[in-house]
Amino acid sequence: MSDKPSVLFVCVHNAGRSQMAAGWLRHLAGDAVEVRSAGSAPADTVNPAAVEAMREVGIDITDQTPKILEYEVAQDSDVIITMGCGDACPVFPGKRYEDWKLDDPAGQGVAAVRPIRDEIKTRIEALLADLLPAGKP
Repeated sequence: MSDKPSVLFVCVHNAGRSQMAAGWLRHLAGDAVEVRSAGSAPADTVNPAAVEAMREVGIDITDQTPKILEYEVAQDSDVIITMGCGDACPVFPGKRYEDWKLDDPAGQGVAAVRPIRDEIKTRIEALLADLLPAGKP
């Protein structure tokens, strides 16, 4: 892993869980980590309930767009975190993988998305403690 680790979040639609995770990591790590997200079957837009839930904690993800998972992006990432994308996620030897079991916010209101957002934050904090040496950022 380089001095600046790269983390790829992958879910099916790249519209909810992976976008919230990427938002949290950008917010908490600043420039210390390269943040990527993608989906195996991306939606047209980010889930409005996810956008609202993140806005409530001061994180703006309105500029994000769901993206298709590309082989090269996965290959070039140090850590790949999947969130329900199943067999669509490529596996590369030597990569660190985590599969986060999280409820899918698709079709849910903001009240149902808040606990998912908060669980993602807890997992991001643990990931950061493991990825970055003490004292950064």
